[in-house]
Amino acid sequence: MHELRRVPLGALGAAELRTLVAQRVGLPFTLPLAVRLLLEEPLLDAYFHEGDLLLAAVAAPASAWAMLPGPGARLRTVVGSLPEEAVARLPHGAAEELARFVAWS
Repeated sequence: MHELRRVPLGALGAAELRTLVAQRVGLPFTLPLAVRLLLEEPLLDAYFHEGDLLLAAVAAPASAWAMLPGPGARLRTVVGSLPEEAVARLPHGAAEELARFVAWS
């Protein structure tokens, strides 16, 4: 993961962003990039499973999202419109994490 800190932001792919966001590295910079991908494909399989980037993003602390109100609001809208059957295919506990994220104001 340390080597990812040297990769230019514009060169980061979905898998790298998932790793950095999950490790809470550079969230003011990595979260907006992740959101950009997630707005196009919310259940993107970044490396491990469908929706792994989304689950890493919604697990980011509220303090990080407070600094990014626009991207957070856009992502909450997308997450809130996901079909129930798609959410049901995600790992155990994902539905609760997504609901918690949508409920943030």
